[in-house]
Amino acid sequence: MQLVIVESPAKAKTIEKYLGSDYRVLASYGHVRDLPAKDGSVDPDHGFAMEWENYADKAKQLKAITDLAKTADRLILATDPDREGEAISWHVQEVLRAKKALPKDVQRVTFNAITKATVTEAMKHPRALDTDLIDAYRARRALDYLVGFTLSPVLWRKLPGAKSAGRVQSVALRLIVEREREIEAFVAQEYWSVTANLEHDGTPFTARLSKWRGAKIDRLTIGKEGDALAAKADVEAGRFSVASVETKPATRNPPPPFTTSTLQQEASRKLGFSADHTMRIAQALYEDGAITYMRTDGVQMDSSAISAARLAVANRYDASYVPDKPRQYTSKAKNAQEAHEAIRPTDFGKDRAGSGDHARLYELIWKRALASQMASARMERTTVELTDGTGLHALRATGQVVLFPGYLALYEEGSDDVFVGGSGKNADAVADEEARRLPRLREGDAPAKKAVNADQHFTQPPPRFSEASLVKRLEELGIGRPSTYASIIKTLKDRLYVRVEKNRFFAEESGRLVTAFLERFFEKYVGYDFTAGLEDELDEVSGGRAEWQAVLEAFWRDFKPRTSEVMAFQPSEVTAALDEFLGAYLFPDKGDGSDPRLCPNCGEGRLSLRGGRFGAFVACSNYPACKYTRRFAQGGAEATGDAGPEVLGTDPETGLEVSKRSGRFGPYVQLGDGKEAKRASIPKDLPGELDLDWALKLLSLPRTIGTHPETGEPITASIGRYGPYLAHNGKYGRLTSTAEVFETGMNAAVVKLAEAAAGGGRPQRGAQAALKVLGLHPRTELEIKLMEGRYGAYVTDGTTNATLPKTIEKDALTLEEAAQLIDARAAAAPTKGKKKVAKKAPAKKAAPKAAAKKAPAKKVAKPKAKAAG
Repeated sequence: MQLVIVESPAKAKTIEKYLGSDYRVLASYGHVRDLPAKDGSVDPDHGFAMEWENYADKAKQLKAITDLAKTADRLILATDPDREGEAISWHVQEVLRAKKALPKDVQRVTFNAITKATVTEAMKHPRALDTDLIDAYRARRALDYLVGFTLSPVLWRKLPGAKSAGRVQSVALRLIVEREREIEAFVAQEYWSVTANLEHDGTPFTARLSKWRGAKIDRLTIGKEGDALAAKADVEAGRFSVASVETKPATRNPPPPFTTSTLQQEASRKLGFSADHTMRIAQALYEDGAITYMRTDGVQMDSSAISAARLAVANRYDASYVPDKPRQYTSKAKNAQEAHEAIRPTDFGKDRAGSGDHARLYELIWKRALASQMASARMERTTVELTDGTGLHALRATGQVVLFPGYLALYEEGSDDVFVGGSGKNADAVADEEARRLPRLREGDAPAKKAVNADQHFTQPPPRFSEASLVKRLEELGIGRPSTYASIIKTLKDRLYVRVEKNRFFAEESGRLVTAFLERFFEKYVGYDFTAGLEDELDEVSGGRAEWQAVLEAFWRDFKPRTSEVMAFQPSEVTAALDEFLGAYLFPDKGDGSDPRLCPNCGEGRLSLRGGRFGAFVACSNYPACKYTRRFAQGGAEATGDAGPEVLGTDPETGLEVSKRSGRFGPYVQLGDGKEAKRASIPKDLPGELDLDWALKLLSLPRTIGTHPETGEPITASIGRYGPYLAHNGKYGRLTSTAEVFETGMNAAVVKLAEAAAGGGRPQRGAQAALKVLGLHPRTELEIKLMEGRYGAYVTDGTTNATLPKTIEKDALTLEEAAQLIDARAAAAPTKGKKKVAKKAPAKKAAPKAAAKKAPAKKVAKPKAKAAG
């Protein structure tokens, strides 16, 4: 028997179908072991020796692999064809070696696609494990561990509120933070454009002013309204005729097929997918045999695939769309490793695969790969110059005509925002301006002037990063590997260092502070060149040109002393250094000569950065006499402070002062002072403005509604961490607003509690309310909802529940995907029910024998346990 190890059960099932009865295929379910999350897992003092630990949740799978390996004649390690895949194979081999279950014959097999022909051919060409790739994996894993477990404790102790730092994660965060600084420092510049609406032979077109009063003008030349109106008047007064017509041919070549990075970028632009979602969908398509391996830097395709693509183009269009010679591509990306093909379909004759997001991503991959082997698009670009009788003023019109669409008939690559001449103009707008159609014009023609416009504009700051543009920038800088970008971005979101709004990254307060700390104390290690250089060294290791321990030694020699040096600083020294480092951001020049650090509350104290239990903030030096504070993130013009408690009045019952305050978790009201003071958070949906009456209401919670008619126990209403709720005898019911806390009567409370009990009697923290109503089932017309259950997200039509697979992200779930999941679940339910009945019957008969066998084992086990103690 020959044992084959792959990563996923989906691959295992597919591959086992292709191989003969002599093969058994098992899945490792990814990595089987890792470095324990504790100090000492990597030992720099002993050659960077690593202590590995098996994943607890992989025990069952490892046992199955071990049991079969003991009886196998040959072990074939067929994990993914990249560094991680090589590492997984190595880990499986080492685990089996430690268990003395490793067969004598161990071979490594890789394939770029899961098709019968590819897999069976790969089995004919086994090899040994690639030690260079394994060394590169060990070096990368050790580096990430050493940075994380050495630098993160420094952050925790010297920068309250910070969560973690990472070798590549921190550099990616720096890019986002620096873009935020550029946007804040940007000063908008006013400019005016003067355009004329013209018409010739019934065809309207637009021309812009290109020369005024004898001087050539560009986009920012006219900066004042007065000049713009004067230029407009000159154009209105002039009679313009065509002075020249210049026509140039242009060619656009198709882009290469997708790499990991370009797939993430394009899926973000065109489909709105996150990098993480894109990779999970691509993984599923690969395991289904629909596409080639999706972690690759290569842009080339196999010669047989190129032939198949050219044939598919000829069948779909005609011979004119097929270039004379096959197109060959080479990667321009820094650190590109072209050991693998680009991402492409395994069958170019198949233009659809899967459904929902799977179908959308497959179509994108299919179109891009097919277009890469299509003819170039041919265009004609025309520039027309028009001058008035004086020759002092000129207008220019540009246009473009597509003579032959070529690959554009199938696919056009998306674009990111570009920063053009300080105007912040979008790339699509530039393309639109050039793509306008012009009428046929000749020298001497005088188009009719319909209108002249003078429009005001302001330059725009550089755009915030989208996932697509961030991935593109990381790849351009040579930072990290494309296969890791999805996890890097996810970590930044999970750590709350950034937030995403309308698919754009915004740096959060904690992210800005961590970046400032690292730039001030670890500038070298968040440097773009240094990080990219380290990637080069790791690639040298994978290519067998460098020794992995030497790379680690060179890094550790400088990094460890620096962390020890920073750890020795007092927190006050760190805060003082950051106060100076961030001075220009926190206290920008007001432009009136006044001191930007002067306290706006007392007018005497100076503002400075302080460190608190929950993070950094700005405070007055006259504390406690002056209690002015503001959050760290409120720099520059946005700086609005908290001058201290706002007294709302006095509680008539206790005579204590009631005040409104700001805290770590938002605004709250407080009754009295000191440790015994009572506090209550101010809800966001407070009906009306906060005054003394509302403050006293909030401080009086929980409110007793009355006694339950059946149990005799009190029913109360209050506001908790998850919002307003009812409570009765350990059971909870959800309220929808703050107003309901004070308005709900006995009858309504009893009904809500009964409804909550029917739903399981738990606090209603989203389990009963739909996360999203997706719409009506296209076939049954039942309403489909996305729900959050005990074991994860699921969809339901009120009759059938279907668990959401891990390959589908709930935020990106479509109605059709949900409907298909419900249909599949409904179809499978009866069959599964019959199987369960069939299995249970013999189990009951066998139960007494099984119990009899187990009884002695239990008696023997007890003395052993005592002896061991």
